[in-house]
Amino acid sequence: MFFRQKPELTYADVTPKAVYQGRREFLKQAGLASAALLAGRGLWDLVSPSRAFAGTKLNGIAKSPFSTTEKQNTYDDVTHYNNYYEFGVDKTEPARNAQNLKTYPWTVSIEGEVKKPRQITIDEILKLAPLEERIYRHRCVEAWSIVVPWTGYSFSALIKLVEPTPQAKYVAFESFYGKKQMPLAGYSGIEFPYVEGLRLDEAMNPLTLLCVGMYGETLPNQDGAPVRMVIPWKYGFKSAKSLVKIRFQKDQPPTTWNRIASNEYGFYANVNPSVDHPRWSQAKERRLGEFSKRNTLMFNGYGDQVASLYTGMDLKKYY
Repeated sequence: MFFRQKPELTYADVTPKAVYQGRREFLKQAGLASAALLAGRGLWDLVSPSRAFAGTKLNGIAKSPFSTTEKQNTYDDVTHYNNYYEFGVDKTEPARNAQNLKTYPWTVSIEGEVKKPRQITIDEILKLAPLEERIYRHRCVEAWSIVVPWTGYSFSALIKLVEPTPQAKYVAFESFYGKKQMPLAGYSGIEFPYVEGLRLDEAMNPLTLLCVGMYGETLPNQDGAPVRMVIPWKYGFKSAKSLVKIRFQKDQPPTTWNRIASNEYGFYANVNPSVDHPRWSQAKERRLGEFSKRNTLMFNGYGDQVASLYTGMDLKKYY
């Protein structure tokens, strides 16, 4: 992995899509903003959440050596076929229902067994480390897969910032939950807020991505805006969206799907073609947009980078 000089990236350094897609619309918003300021209101009070942050161009993104050369799925594929139960259980619903999620300003609380607990804003997250584009295979437990050009940097950059204590063995993640912005969540049958977790050594692995965008832009709401996890060797439900809390702790944290059905969804959730879901085989997968199936790869094809994390473990028992 290579490093370059840390950029001082702030929200002012990214180019709003409204600017480069429609000058007239931009001027309209600028006029509204001036009126709002005169009235004592902020710019973000009148610009819609989607316009304010999601789909904003990110600059200065480096190519990552961790990227696959496989064909990427289209932006339309990745933004219109989503698991995000807070916005509906059908995969087409989040694209319609997530647009009112307010993603700016945004703060993530980092707490627990760390020497430097803190609240970190999305602007600070954007400039914490050099942004990279990482084209990852992404395997969902329902036996379908996608290839996505995510934008972010190794989660280890944040870990080093807060300095975990020797007692920290796990990292717990909590997603945002608000009933007013997520009225369909009550029909999903699962408990919110959504929680997930990793062992600390898994979180430290260079592949574990703190993700702020995809396709060169900030994340769409339905894909986990404004900041999420991406762990490419694990099934997709491990990659918590819309993070609001990161907690370092001694004990293994509860996770949403493991808590609901521990016989179906394990804590580790490593992609493993020899460990079937109780209701379907995991031996093959269908790439979104393709008809034929392909063989599922152990660790989703990332075994060279992560297999050593599980040396001596029975991966059928610790699924």
